[in-house]
Amino acid sequence: MLKTRALTAAVLLALFGSALFFLPELGWIAFCGVLLALAVWEWGALAALTPTPRSAYTACLVLLFILPLGFQGSGNLYAPVWIYYASGIFWIFLVPLWMWRRRALGQAVLLAAGIPMLLPACSALVDLRSGHPMLLLAALGTVWISDSAAYFVGRRFGKRKLAPSISPGKTWEGVFGALAAVGVYALAWAGLAAASPAWIVPVLLGLAVAGIIGDLFESLIKRQAGVKDSGTLLPGHGGVLDRIDAPVAMLPLAVLAFIR
Repeated sequence: MLKTRALTAAVLLALFGSALFFLPELGWIAFCGVLLALAVWEWGALAALTPTPRSAYTACLVLLFILPLGFQGSGNLYAPVWIYYASGIFWIFLVPLWMWRRRALGQAVLLAAGIPMLLPACSALVDLRSGHPMLLLAALGTVWISDSAAYFVGRRFGKRKLAPSISPGKTWEGVFGALAAVGVYALAWAGLAAASPAWIVPVLLGLAVAGIIGDLFESLIKRQAGVKDSGTLLPGHGGVLDRIDAPVAMLPLAVLAFIR
């Protein structure tokens, strides 16, 4: 299993890196559109949609994603800035409330939630890459470092469960380890970019917290759906949503923090 996970991760990184640095703008938008379609398809399954409604739901969200192409030049961002604010409200207020109440979400609510959850995240991939590919990589690095530190610190020192009814494997010690690692990463990034740690450290720590919320939310919905993984597309990793659960919460906020 470990070899399968490592091989899949290597292929994904090579594919993503090649697309990020070598595709033209329209090619990158198409790449993000495919990623969105795969994620929406899996989300539709978690919402218990049958294939025909899932196809229609996926097509609608992809259409909404490519709609800004007809309005290029109307602003500095690919997507209207309000969708990033809407996503921020969704992740900062609505999602924690849902997790705190721990009530099962109905199908209509899940389908509606897929819009502020997935559409702004894929639009953010376009806008952050337009700022500079390294800006997107630096933002994603926050999630990767946070996830890795939480896993290893949690395995070694984890005792107090973070949200046992949602994701029993996550611990508060893992969270503290993740935030410490992201803090070091933020200081390093501030040094390289000649930026002030006074703003870069809290911003990246906030993005790391958003990623943790995204991870927990997907775990909550999978538990509600009675499945371990969101899909089977990625050997050893599950589905696309299983790999982007943290970035979907973090990326729209990164746009507001860095290039709004």
